[in-house]
Amino acid sequence: MRKAQKELAKNLIKLLEQEHDRIRNDIEKQDVQSALMLLADCQEKAIELGTMIEKSEGDGLKAVSMLEEYCEMAYQIYDKLSNGGEVGANKAYKTLRQQIVRVSNSVANDIAVKKEVVFIPYKASMWDSLESVWRAADADAECDAYVVPIPYYDKNPDGSLKEWHYEIEEYPEDVPVVDYREYDFEERHPDVIYFHNPYDNYNLVTSVEPFFYTENLRKYADKLVYIPYFVLGEISPDDDAAIQGMAHFCTTPGVVNADEVIVQSENMKKVYVKVLSEKYGEESRRVWEEKILGLGSPKFDKVANTRKEDLEIPQEWRRIIEKPDGSWKKIVFYNTSIAALLEHNEKMLEKMKDVFRIFKENKDEVALLWRPHPLIRSTVEAMRPKLWEEYEKIVEEYKAEGWGIYDDTADVDRAVVVSDGYYGDQSSVVQMYRKTGKPIMVQNVDVR
Repeated sequence: MRKAQKELAKNLIKLLEQEHDRIRNDIEKQDVQSALMLLADCQEKAIELGTMIEKSEGDGLKAVSMLEEYCEMAYQIYDKLSNGGEVGANKAYKTLRQQIVRVSNSVANDIAVKKEVVFIPYKASMWDSLESVWRAADADAECDAYVVPIPYYDKNPDGSLKEWHYEIEEYPEDVPVVDYREYDFEERHPDVIYFHNPYDNYNLVTSVEPFFYTENLRKYADKLVYIPYFVLGEISPDDDAAIQGMAHFCTTPGVVNADEVIVQSENMKKVYVKVLSEKYGEESRRVWEEKILGLGSPKFDKVANTRKEDLEIPQEWRRIIEKPDGSWKKIVFYNTSIAALLEHNEKMLEKMKDVFRIFKENKDEVALLWRPHPLIRSTVEAMRPKLWEEYEKIVEEYKAEGWGIYDDTADVDRAVVVSDGYYGDQSSVVQMYRKTGKPIMVQNVDVR
């Protein structure tokens, strides 16, 4: 049972106890009609309480059968009074009070309080930023954990909402998901909501369903917890130049509106606190010190807990990876980012063509696993339509030739674990890849 429900149960029991006093007084004053009304009200409250307990705890709880007995006792007193029978005021009071005390003890001792925790990822490919926290909550016997994927929109250049996406079918099979239309946030009012999209309406490229903006979500939970969907290169709290380049991550609506923010390290916590204190005033520092927690990123947990031998490798990947003798080629994870493409435009397209030419020439020994950023289409299409057309031609040609792997699935961790080395743009994937101890090379757009 939820904490709020248990408090409601206790309050209903207190109301019943108060009405017992009034029933005794009415019987003593021979105000039969008032006593009858109170007895009927006691039965209604007892039924309401029993229904709530059954809905929360299921059948078979002692408190419910005790409440049924209580209703029968109240009815017998009611029936005797309404037919002109003699009812002792103290005896009626004691009968009802003793039974409701038994109910109160059962509610207190037999019903455990459970927390209800809800995770609201929007892109399935970013689920790894929440997954290890969900698994811990799901394993906790005193917690009911729900995964409720939420929809998002691409945006037009003028900021209006465009194409609607809902990726509920793309989550791992062992993660039970609930359609957001079937979870009533207002009625259930979860104890905690975990989220990983902090931008509300300030993202130029995409937007979650506006109901799920953090400014609104605050109404529907006791606590909001933000965990970034990305990891950044570690920054010293004294490196002002580096901090300036990432300060915008620290001041998003999600950071400001959350009750807790979990970042990748203690150093990153210091960076967030520094940026926020400078923006909102030194007197706010204590608030940020308590709110920002440097507990580490679940994305690191996911990589550390994924074993190569447990991965399901698609047959079309195996066709590219396996040599004629059955052994595997070396696999290079090629990662292309949004930032690099927007910064270098056509120059980056030429770099990519050159990369593909080299790997194609060496395809008998090395398998290329190309995984572009999952938001690359919606971002580039919105901000550089002409560039997107040229980029899309490269994608289609690469896929048609079939000598390399094109990975646009939601599972980035599979690519990290199955590959033997990383090549590509500087991005949060690099920070994850470092945890594997495997080689990393960041590409230079000027080198052919």
